Amino acid sequence: MANKPLYVEMPIDVKTYDIDFGGIVSNIVYIRWLEDLRLRMLDTYFPLKGQTEAGYAPVLVRTDIRYHRPVKLHDKPMGAIWVRTVGRFKAHLEGYISLNGTVVASFGQTIVFAEFTTGKPIPLPGRLRTLYERGAQW
Repeated sequence: MANKPLYVEMPIDVKTYDIDFGGIVSNIVYIRWLEDLRLRMLDTYFPLKGQTEAGYAPVLVRTDIRYHRPVKLHDKPMGAIWVRTVGRFKAHLEGYISLNGTVVASFGQTIVFAEFTTGKPIPLPGRLRTLYERGAQW
């Protein structure tokens, strides 16, 4: 996983309320799962509490998702996320949801960090950049 800095994976629980009228997980549920994955990554490497205490937090500015195969009620998917690239102001995340080793959805996200008082983006925090450059692994 040397090419997947800040890598995190976690099991995902499919709930009865995640299922749509067709008997599969609704597309909107994947967005919630991506939020859970992103928060797990932050909890693991760059806790949100420290960010909010410093007066800023990550803001999601883009999500791209591709659905490859359906997930059903009793399935046991796994999710994974990592930082693909960082720039001065943006970080690009990448990941997937898999089922029995087969990717069922793949995604990319872009985040910026914004200051609470102004709501304006700030340069990526040094700690995140350092973790990325060191290739921090879970």
